[in-house]
Amino acid sequence: MDIGRERIRRGWLLALVVLMLAVFAPFVFRSVLDHEDTLVEIVFPDGDIISWSLDRVTSAARIEREGVYQNQFGNWRDEGTYTGVLLSALIGTSAVYDRIIVTASDGYTATIERARVEDSDYPMVVAYRFDGTEVPTWEDGPRIAVLPEDGDVSNEEYKADSAGSYWVKNITRIQLVVDGSASSSG
Repeated sequence: MDIGRERIRRGWLLALVVLMLAVFAPFVFRSVLDHEDTLVEIVFPDGDIISWSLDRVTSAARIEREGVYQNQFGNWRDEGTYTGVLLSALIGTSAVYDRIIVTASDGYTATIERARVEDSDYPMVVAYRFDGTEVPTWEDGPRIAVLPEDGDVSNEEYKADSAGSYWVKNITRIQLVVDGSASSSG
C-alpha cells in the first residue's frame, strides 16, 4: 500500500476522532458534573426546579442533633448524630404547596403533609452527615430526618404507624404538590 495513502487515512481518522471528541466531550463532561454536583432537587408546582449541591447545602444554616426513630414493628433504628438543613428552608417560606413527594434513588416515594414539614417541635431536615460521615461516603444520605429536641421519634408521639416511614434515605428529589394537582415534570 502506498505510504501517502496510509498517512491520509490516518490523518482523516485522527481528524474524525478529534471532531467527535470536540463535539461530544462537553456534553458528557457536563452531564457527569451536573449529576455528581446535585445532592437533591426541589420541584415546584409550576415546574421550576432548584438543584441543591452539597456545597450549597453545607453552606446554609444547619441543625445537628441526636436522632432515632421507631419503625412499624416498634423497633428503634438508626440512632446517631445527624447534621442537615431544615427542609422548610430548602423549600423556602414563600413556596405554595400542600404536601411533598420525596423520591429516593431506588424509586421509593413518601408523601409528607406540609404541617409535618413545617412542624417546629419535630424539625424535618435534609441530613447530609451522620455520626461525622458525610455524603457521598455516608451510604444512606442525603436523608430526611426528624429531629426533635430529645432526639426520639416514637410512633405514638408522631401519631404514625411508623415514624420511620418519614426518614427517607438516599433522597434525590422533593416535589411540591398543591392538592388537586400533581406536576408530572420529571
